[in-house]
Amino acid sequence: MPSFAKDAVPDWVRAAAAQPLPAYSAETTAAVLLEDTTYTVAPDGTATEHLREVVKILRPQGREEGLVSVPFSKDRKLVSLHVWSIGPDGHEYTVKDNEMIEAGYPGQGNLYEDERIRAANPPGCDPGGIVAYEYEQKMLPYVAEKTWFFEGSLPRLRQVFTLQLPAGYSYTTVWAHHAPVEASDLENRSWRWEMKQTPGIHLQHVLYRPSVLSLAGRMTVHYGTSASTQKDGWEGIGEWYDGLSRDRLASTPELAAKANELIQGKTDFYERTEAIAEFVQQQVRYFAIEMGIGGYQPHFAEEIYRNRYGDCKDKATLLSAMLSAVNIHAALLMVDDRRGVIDPKAPSTVGNHMITAIEIPKEYNSARLRSIVTAKTGRRYLIFDPTWEKTPFGQLEHELQGSYGVLMEGPDSQVIKLPLLAPRFNRVHREGKLQLAADGSLKGTITETRFGDLSDRRRVLYTHGDAKQQADFMDHVLGEDFGAFKVSDLKVANAEALNKDLVTSFAIEVERYASAMGPLLTVRPRVLGQEAPPVDHTDRKVPIDLRETMQAEDDYEIELPQGYAVDELPEPVKDDLGFASYESSTQLKGNVLHYSRTLTIREVTLPAEKYADLQKLSGLISNDEQSLAVLKKQ
Repeated sequence: MPSFAKDAVPDWVRAAAAQPLPAYSAETTAAVLLEDTTYTVAPDGTATEHLREVVKILRPQGREEGLVSVPFSKDRKLVSLHVWSIGPDGHEYTVKDNEMIEAGYPGQGNLYEDERIRAANPPGCDPGGIVAYEYEQKMLPYVAEKTWFFEGSLPRLRQVFTLQLPAGYSYTTVWAHHAPVEASDLENRSWRWEMKQTPGIHLQHVLYRPSVLSLAGRMTVHYGTSASTQKDGWEGIGEWYDGLSRDRLASTPELAAKANELIQGKTDFYERTEAIAEFVQQQVRYFAIEMGIGGYQPHFAEEIYRNRYGDCKDKATLLSAMLSAVNIHAALLMVDDRRGVIDPKAPSTVGNHMITAIEIPKEYNSARLRSIVTAKTGRRYLIFDPTWEKTPFGQLEHELQGSYGVLMEGPDSQVIKLPLLAPRFNRVHREGKLQLAADGSLKGTITETRFGDLSDRRRVLYTHGDAKQQADFMDHVLGEDFGAFKVSDLKVANAEALNKDLVTSFAIEVERYASAMGPLLTVRPRVLGQEAPPVDHTDRKVPIDLRETMQAEDDYEIELPQGYAVDELPEPVKDDLGFASYESSTQLKGNVLHYSRTLTIREVTLPAEKYADLQKLSGLISNDEQSLAVLKKQ
């Protein structure tokens, strides 16, 4: 139990706790009263970070904000950590060293790395309680930059960032998602930036929410000596990383032999590249061993190949090395799977993923190459992620589309915008031929084809799931549109062939699909598949992230029961909102009811003011999905 210690809480904690708070909204669970960071660079380029933070718990849901955890490693040595708290009743506590815990970093289920956390759970973390901590830490010496994240999910009353540089050093700053703020010169080669009353970014209950980091303001400080040869901006970051990775990308006779074996008999650029890319994608397991600089630096390509495992930068490195062995150039590409985090106007190493940019020959063109960008040099690159196991070669997963990446090409390094793929490359098409009986029951066959990211979940299910998991999934999907039903003759094709349509077909019998009212039967022409985007009616304040471009099509034929004729059909629907379009029609051809529709999503990021259009689209689709045809007995 942490010790009761009336005199142990420092004056700076008491001063922060005594500040009056603004009137926060009900969704604000806690507030940061003080965050004071001092970043000191030594003459040898190493750095020390000293941080003080004070948090006040405002609501029961904010108790978790009182948990203190500080990551560290052998290259980020935690010199000291002190934790205090003040309960709502005014009792003051200090947490002793032996009352803290050390553990592996959360989320390390498939990682082996030296990153750990030192954590404390002080008492008094109830509404009205205060938690404070202070630490000093030796920082990573590999990168001459420091990013100050001064906005986040919690509001902050006062934040201070102080930079201290030795003689002969200078600095520059870049700002992302916030206007630049001038520093105060404290003399003695110290500069201070200060923020007050920074609002929190509340996204917990927001539909189609972007990541907090894609909206949060941050400042990155780049520092160095006048003798430093590293260039500024993205080019400097690329050259820095080139120094870490160049020798790791080298091919070897063993790699060359395997690469040539994979492309044997293939002369087309796409087919040669696909063979090697799919080998790395499918045969090299994702697993990370990151010790010290290994968090930034890939392992040697030959080592990755022999072990058949590696993390994202390892897999990208191996792919590049194997391609180079058959005279295909490729470069590493740093990205972030949280769209909008990498800001093209704010060069930094902020990013959480590494993929591959494969140079396309000048005169080569193929409809199968879809995720293409053209760099400032005029070179064309195919962007491919060998870590994402269910992405067809030639495409890019939707999490990265429309965002930015850092092309690591030495002196030609630059930030590039990643492609946004056409909707037809991420599609679902459902087709049904069914018969309606006079008692309202429906039976027939349904075939569904999927391609792209819309097939990911089902490909995993049908390649790795057992029979019960597959049956449960089918029951869940069909249960959204039918009451009592029976499925038989389920067939799945191309589950492992990523560049082919995933085809699922089955026979179905549905009880009471149509409703009888005297001589009338009402039947829903849209048999299966719900595409209306969920919306709410809140005041939208943040951009809209629709996740992916896509196209959904439905075509259903329902043979009418003998003795019935159509009395009323739903009106056709058609609207184009720019970012999306929707159209549907219900027609009678002979004795068969034909329903068809197409939903197309063309954009993934919309401004907040477009939410009204998204609400309109949702209502349009929802009404159409529930519309009924009326049949009358003759």
